Amino acid sequence: MQYFPLFVDTQKLKVLIVGGGEVAARKLDLLARTNAEINLIAPEVIEEILLRAEKEEVRVQTRAALPEDMPGWDLVYLATDSESLNLSLAAAAKEAGALVNVVDTPRACDFITPSIVDRGRMVVAISTAGAAPVFARQIRAKLEAMLPQSLSPLLNFVASRRDDVQQRLPSGKARRIFWERFFQFNGDRFDSQTELCYDLSFNNVATQGELLLLETDINPELLPLAVVPLLQRLDAVYAECEIPEALNELLRRDASRGTLPKLSELSQQLQRGERLLVYADKACIDSLRAHFPEARFLQPGAL
Repeated sequence: MQYFPLFVDTQKLKVLIVGGGEVAARKLDLLARTNAEINLIAPEVIEEILLRAEKEEVRVQTRAALPEDMPGWDLVYLATDSESLNLSLAAAAKEAGALVNVVDTPRACDFITPSIVDRGRMVVAISTAGAAPVFARQIRAKLEAMLPQSLSPLLNFVASRRDDVQQRLPSGKARRIFWERFFQFNGDRFDSQTELCYDLSFNNVATQGELLLLETDINPELLPLAVVPLLQRLDAVYAECEIPEALNELLRRDASRGTLPKLSELSQQLQRGERLLVYADKACIDSLRAHFPEARFLQPGAL
């Protein structure tokens, strides 16, 4: 990927916007939601920016920006209506060590600003690497409709209970199972039932493990969508050959990887509540299905 997605802590971030028109105002609208220190320089600024300055969301200097203004910033947005000025200031800002975004000039950008769906503690970013911003906005519109506003207070509730869960459930695995149960009971709503779902989720946290089996000759791209949540909660992945990229993209990234252990060790892991995937040839999978009849055999079509 050309652009690597990265969420940056904005509490100590110093940002400069050069430009005072509608484009600069759109950048400011997003940045004003953060904890960054925001400054803006432009000979003239529109009313929207002045209103934010009155609220002390941005410090505005109404003058022309100069190359000597560029040092001292972490991020610099250049949004004037002069391409030559933008590029000149971009060179000075990069020389000073800042990361630079030149509006409508991807070749001069160190970073780009994605389309964002904001639900408080949950932020979803969508980018097409500058190729199709209109399509990115369409995807954002779908996600805006899909993700309810209740996620913001719900995640605040979850954050307020994390210490309590950690004290009551010392095991990391038990805590993970607890939160899975909570979201299964509660869903994405936040209402009078959320506290009840929280209390109920402490009941019978211990659970039996799960073994998923996948043959190497099955195309992972043909697996049903219902398989994806199962693969995203794996503790370990065992493979006797290289895992194809199409399958790797579906797997939980921090699941441990290794070769197939002894059957006795697999049994012990399942008894401990671990979730495992074995990716192997047909003969190996057939043997495991006979030994573990409760295992889930993954194949194209419905589960």
